[in-house]
Amino acid sequence: MKKLSLLCIGLLSMSFIYAQDLTDALRYSQDNIQGTARFRALSGAFGALGGDMSAVSLNPASSAVFTRSHASFSGSNIDVENISNYFGGLGSTNESNFDLNQAGVAFVFAANNNSPWRKFSLAVAYERTNNFDDSWFAAGTNTTNDPDFSNSIASYFYDFADGKRLDEISTLPGESVADAYRDIGNVYGFSHQQAFLGFESFILEPDDINNDANTTYTSNIASGNFLHDYTYAATGYNGKVSFNLATQYEDNLYLGVNLNTHFIDYQRSTLLLEENNNGGSIDYVEFENNLTTRGNGFSFQIGGIMKLSQEFRVGITYDSPIWYTIEEETSQYLGTDGANGFIEIFPQVVNVYPSYRLQTPARFTGSLAYVFGTQGLISFDYSRKDYGSTKFKPENDSYYQDLNANISDVFTQAATYRLGGEYKHKQFSFRGGYRFEESPYADGITVGDLNGYSLGLGYNFGNTKLDITYDKAERSFNNNLYNLDFGTPPQAMVDRTNSNITISLSFNI
Repeated sequence: MKKLSLLCIGLLSMSFIYAQDLTDALRYSQDNIQGTARFRALSGAFGALGGDMSAVSLNPASSAVFTRSHASFSGSNIDVENISNYFGGLGSTNESNFDLNQAGVAFVFAANNNSPWRKFSLAVAYERTNNFDDSWFAAGTNTTNDPDFSNSIASYFYDFADGKRLDEISTLPGESVADAYRDIGNVYGFSHQQAFLGFESFILEPDDINNDANTTYTSNIASGNFLHDYTYAATGYNGKVSFNLATQYEDNLYLGVNLNTHFIDYQRSTLLLEENNNGGSIDYVEFENNLTTRGNGFSFQIGGIMKLSQEFRVGITYDSPIWYTIEEETSQYLGTDGANGFIEIFPQVVNVYPSYRLQTPARFTGSLAYVFGTQGLISFDYSRKDYGSTKFKPENDSYYQDLNANISDVFTQAATYRLGGEYKHKQFSFRGGYRFEESPYADGITVGDLNGYSLGLGYNFGNTKLDITYDKAERSFNNNLYNLDFGTPPQAMVDRTNSNITISLSFNI
């Protein structure tokens, strides 16, 4: 893969310059609290239990369940395996890494009088809510023979160029490719830059090359079969820090609130190689895209736990939307080979986009738990989130209006079910769990349902506890090799398996 040296930075400051799409909306709207080993061993079914630092991030009333001040630290070895299928071509990748994914402390203050408010708790908790480390590749021969060449990368550039004036997507006399790419981005934006790449690489041919007002184009890549080799590599994570306040009222009611600060750190690189022998003047294309995203946001949570009896407990939590402010940078490389020889469009420009705002969906969670004295427990959580309510802002912007309307059409409400159990024998605790998450897509195909299970073991030393858990989840994705406004782009099916081993050390203070 060619590496961009990124020598030149162009500041894109016009309000109509965009690069966001549906995948951005979904990526930052999904969360998956990685949490303590005990939390993961029960597959996160902790909304009515409390007494765990990761439970505090799920239901803010949880910290008031602690009888003493408490702290915990957790690390996980995260293993991601991807198996891809593209027109019968199979690919397999596997990568793993170890990270500190949880840390937190809760301070419990008992009341010194006869007040019905028995105790108060203050807590600070860090949770990694999503891991973006991922890589996969897909290779195969696309044999759809689509007459509008949407099975070729030519359709991507054609989508952007169609209707745009030639003098808006080409170099001026004496102007370098890098200067033109930067200036076109500054003046016209992302879509014109893509059209510029298509024209300067000879993928697109103007109907009248001598007319600056020309707005119609054809492809120099002939329709037919295409050999594609696609590589995807991403790193980064989503995380949050929760500032928690909770209280116990009399013997049976626990109430709490979290104020959360969120942060995003995400990098992605994709490389598409396309070859053909269809008889056009371009028979090879190499297209690389790099994205860096950073963001921060705010949300709050309100939750409660009630003991209906000594054994039976219920919990409810409201998670507000997360209000993000996000900044993005992109860079690109395009190379073609054919009748005009090898053409390399290597702008060495980083596009720095204006920050935008994203509002993720709110979520409600209801929880039930049955505690068998000191021997064990069974717990169940149900939550629901409407991904179609995700919003890019400002909403009065015409581009975001169209994008939000598309989000509303493509995404849907999705439920999550979590079931966990624990059995205690002397100092040992044996745990297991299962979770099921519905697809956030209305078609249920672009992203499939998630199935996961977990097994864990804990040992109680007294004031200190050591826990270890293995959990595994599987989900399928249909991934576009590139995006199109019209037609269906090539898609690679990826079956992803996430396997994790988590170790936690917790202790009373």
